[in-house]
Amino acid sequence: MDSRIDPLRMIGLSPGDAKILRNPGGRVTDQVLVALVLGVTLLKVDRVLIIEHTRCAMASASEDELRRRVGNEAGTDASWMSLGVIDDQSAAIRGDVAKVKAHPLIGDHVAVGGFLYDVDTGLLSPIA
Repeated sequence: MDSRIDPLRMIGLSPGDAKILRNPGGRVTDQVLVALVLGVTLLKVDRVLIIEHTRCAMASASEDELRRRVGNEAGTDASWMSLGVIDDQSAAIRGDVAKVKAHPLIGDHVAVGGFLYDVDTGLLSPIA
């Protein structure tokens, strides 16, 4: 979701080379799974990269703190909303990779990897 990051350039691709799904925290939500299933089955996608980045707002505050900030900016109570804060980016990435690999409509032929992008160095590190 972070507009400072150009995902195609990050991995050395050009427009048209990849389908890009962006959301807060780079998480594999139910809607992302739907998009991945459609990409794999209808568009013949055979590689999925799950990438989070350093200095991410979703990984730098508690759920309560982020709710307070959102509520203050919106001018209304946001304490009821689940925002999906990330406590441990590496664990979240590993969990999301496992979720994609385990999905019954995403075949074993699809390569799935998890990575952390360092916004300061430009390095993309694999998360095992």
